[in-house]
Amino acid sequence: MAEVAVQSERRGEGIVISDDWPGYSLDLFSYPAHYSGDLDCVIIPHGVIMDRTERLARNIMDELGDHDIVVLCVLKGGYQFCADLVDRIKALSRNSNHTIPMRVHFIRLKSYLNDQSTEDLHILGAEDLSFLAGKNVLIVEAIVGTGKTMKTLLKHVEAFGPKMIKVAGLLVKRVPHSSACVPDYVGFEIPNRFVHICVISESGKLKYKI
Repeated sequence: MAEVAVQSERRGEGIVISDDWPGYSLDLFSYPAHYSGDLDCVIIPHGVIMDRTERLARNIMDELGDHDIVVLCVLKGGYQFCADLVDRIKALSRNSNHTIPMRVHFIRLKSYLNDQSTEDLHILGAEDLSFLAGKNVLIVEAIVGTGKTMKTLLKHVEAFGPKMIKVAGLLVKRVPHSSACVPDYVGFEIPNRFVHICVISESGKLKYKI
């Protein structure tokens, strides 16, 4: 086992999971039986994710808390992270001196075929985002890989004249030749592996291949 599994970095860069981090044994956790044989390990436990999400919520409040926030949740992967993040922002808002109006809008990006990123990007639910004009926009995504998809989405959103755009990503992969489109709020920086918090095994990839 690697001597150092995770390493804290400067604010905004997230918690770094090293390439040689083997993860936690599946025997230490409960997971749905139908995933048996499809997973290699648990890379980040749920409790650690929730603690990190709470910290990201506080950072977001510090920077965006003076204005209405419109959250663009990228489905499907970003739904749970977005729900948890919004809950914690609302909780912080209730305990602060003023309430921050928040609106959540859902969009869907399609750029992956199985575990491979493709050149084609389809943005569903983002045809008319005129309500973003003059607003603080927070784009919430579960996993950011090459950054190409996010770069295209940012260009699309910018066209509607928001006051500010920030991106929160739960997981950011260390990908060669990335577009350097790094989220403003990073939960964890992880190795370039096909993950769903757990690491998907090779047999799992074949099982769910389209």
